[in-house]
Amino acid sequence: MADLPIESLIPDIRRVLASADQLVLEAPPGAGKTTRVPLALLDESWLSGQRILMLEPRRIATRAAAERMAEVLGERVGQTVGYRMRMDSAVSKQTRIEVVTEGILTRMLQDDPSLAGIGLLIFDEFHERSLDADLGLALTLEGRSLFGDLRDRPLKVLLMSATLDGQRIADLFYNEDSDSAEVLRSEGRQYPVSLHYGEPYRHDQNTVERVCTAVRDALANEQGSILVFLPGQGEIRRCASNLAARVDGDIIIAPFYGDLSLAEQRLAIAPVAAGQRKVVLATSIAESSLTIDGIRVVVDSGLARLPAFDPRTGMTRLSTKRLSKASSQQRAGRAGRLSEGACYRLWSESQQKELAAYNEPEILQADLSAFALQLVRWGITDPGQLSWLDPPPAAAFQQALDLLVDLRALDVNEDSDNARLSITPHGEAMAALPVHPRLAHMLLKGRELAAAPLACAIAALLSERDFGSRNSADIQMRLAVLQGERHVDRQQQGVVARLKKQLAQYLRILGQSGRDEGGAKEVDAALLLAYAYPDRIAKQRRERGRDYVLSNGRAASLNDADPLNGAQWLVVASLGGTAGSRNDFIQLAAELNPAHFEGLLSSRVKVLDLADWNDEKGRFVAERTHLIGGLVWQRKMLNEISDEQKSSALLAFVQRRGLAVFDWPEHAQQWRARVLLAAKLNCAPSAWPDLREDTLLSNVSDWLTPYLSGVNSLNDFRRLNIAEILATCLDWSQRQALDALFPERFTVPSGSYIKIDYCQPVPVLAVKLQEMFGCTTNPAVGNGRQPLLLHLLSPARRPLQVTQDLAGFWQGSYHDVKKEMKGRYPKHPWPENPLESLPTARLKPRGT
Repeated sequence: MADLPIESLIPDIRRVLASADQLVLEAPPGAGKTTRVPLALLDESWLSGQRILMLEPRRIATRAAAERMAEVLGERVGQTVGYRMRMDSAVSKQTRIEVVTEGILTRMLQDDPSLAGIGLLIFDEFHERSLDADLGLALTLEGRSLFGDLRDRPLKVLLMSATLDGQRIADLFYNEDSDSAEVLRSEGRQYPVSLHYGEPYRHDQNTVERVCTAVRDALANEQGSILVFLPGQGEIRRCASNLAARVDGDIIIAPFYGDLSLAEQRLAIAPVAAGQRKVVLATSIAESSLTIDGIRVVVDSGLARLPAFDPRTGMTRLSTKRLSKASSQQRAGRAGRLSEGACYRLWSESQQKELAAYNEPEILQADLSAFALQLVRWGITDPGQLSWLDPPPAAAFQQALDLLVDLRALDVNEDSDNARLSITPHGEAMAALPVHPRLAHMLLKGRELAAAPLACAIAALLSERDFGSRNSADIQMRLAVLQGERHVDRQQQGVVARLKKQLAQYLRILGQSGRDEGGAKEVDAALLLAYAYPDRIAKQRRERGRDYVLSNGRAASLNDADPLNGAQWLVVASLGGTAGSRNDFIQLAAELNPAHFEGLLSSRVKVLDLADWNDEKGRFVAERTHLIGGLVWQRKMLNEISDEQKSSALLAFVQRRGLAVFDWPEHAQQWRARVLLAAKLNCAPSAWPDLREDTLLSNVSDWLTPYLSGVNSLNDFRRLNIAEILATCLDWSQRQALDALFPERFTVPSGSYIKIDYCQPVPVLAVKLQEMFGCTTNPAVGNGRQPLLLHLLSPARRPLQVTQDLAGFWQGSYHDVKKEMKGRYPKHPWPENPLESLPTARLKPRGT
């Protein structure tokens, strides 16, 4: 191992860690940091019998790193070097270097925040910025600060990164008791890699065809085996099929991704026989921490399929994205691990310059439910109390807390001034299980209901990629395979074997045998799924349709030919769709018996008594509604409702809709306008009521309540005599004064009794011009305080003049009006001096 680039830095690494408790090591791919550094530090005096714990972000890399170090020592894994991960471990009392997946560290810290017995904690490939790594580092720093005095020797921390800003990481360690970490940088990759760019990447391109063409070119022009980076398993399978039919028989096509069996993974990384070449088709899992024998060429599609949590929908979706510059460097570095190599990039050199510098950290785009549960278990409800390179988004964190409360993992203490969250015993049990909190809650409920085997089978199915048919989302078909009632084709037997192993592991964790425990007959897959996904209980939109509404408000649909079509209720375990879409595709679900809402799911039912106006029906409705989230399960009419409840609902409706709910005949409008004018002028005898709409609505209960007993519909409102109701607001003296001061009609000089329009901004008296002859005083109401606005009309009752100055009209405008109207209406009087003429509503006498 002496020729590894990291070797020249080993003395400096030893020097820094001998005097400091933290170090950041930057080393590009191929430098040898993963397998060389832990071994080089094993005999340091400051370690003195303590263990080295090294975190790896991936299971494959965890096992491979341990096996490589054990090989260097000439030992078996599990002796000096061992590993631990979910479902697999190889450690013993001899183990001094333990390589673990990141979730293992979190559980170790929860059990012992001081990490007694661990002398050095290494975060390998920290540039990948996994959620578990960020959480593990934050808890480690907090644990050192709080519990460091309990240790004989300090816990040292080494962060190893390939492409991140090392100084930014180093500054995380800075506090009043400690300087920021020193940063050491290794020289470049071991061998040079030539870069070959292709045509510009297009979103509509056929990725598989372009990759296969590049692979065939590389096989023709380069030596050695090829590592191909593809976004996902679907592309890998299509590429494998395409290449198998087009390349020579001595070339091995080896898929490589996380869901493969251990034997299949070993085939991908094992050396080939002399004279053979290998094409490894991999996801981004092969970017780092893993040397694949014989690789000297990389073909990079430039794409990765990454999960992203959407707080708006509460779901995590996989989306295909362009990789970052850092990832492109990581991938290219795979070609220079063992010799000079070449990297074929399926995008242009100009597009390379446009790539983002780094991948977005998982903490900024992940489902934070498990993360939040571990923080609250630690005693933290505000992530701001810890040190982060990037703090978790507030909205996603709050949504995670809300889910944990819903799953009964957290309690809200309402007794204090500020509501505080605390973990429940159920939440402690959930946190101890190595699964998502949703599945942990389901497993514990399954054990409680003596249905652990079924719960564990469902958890196993949901922990792995779905192997079922796309034509059916029914989880029962998958369960039948695990229970030996259905068979799968040969290609899926490896997946089923892993699922059965996972099922057995969950049963062991729960302390269950796996035998049928005779649980309650009503316990079925849908019920258990409802415990895990209460926000994804779904109700059919239309009878026998394929469209559903989830209890969280999302819309989702089944495949047209899915046997589940027609089920009234479902529980949806898995959804597909695109970000921003209003409708999702149901990938995995179970038919739910609504009888569960009266039984084991009764706590999920919210009962709402509604006594309110129903705008859709246009009437008052009193009913009891049973809700599942936002879904209506049952509605029942309420036969007994108090007058107070009914009045309160009707009054609220009037306040929402305004006075327009009543029928306002002309006389009612005029009466209210007269009262408003009296109040405006503050006329004697006393203060007038304020009948403005906002005032009436604000105190509507005072004047309307006695009249509501018979009101049930909009027509009932309109039948109310609003003028009579409001008239009760006036006392006897006000009613008398209203008629005297603001009469409905006015007697004009001709003797006609003409109606006043009080609904205008200024009260209007519309009268024929001839009926006002001889009158020089403008008519007024309110003891003369409000002049009327005269509309002087033609014989055809069209306005000739609008005025509040009648005397001025006779002296001025009248003569112009007379000239124009006399010829048009010769039978009507148009005297030269209207002030000396008698007012009349008739024609001129004959002969005049």
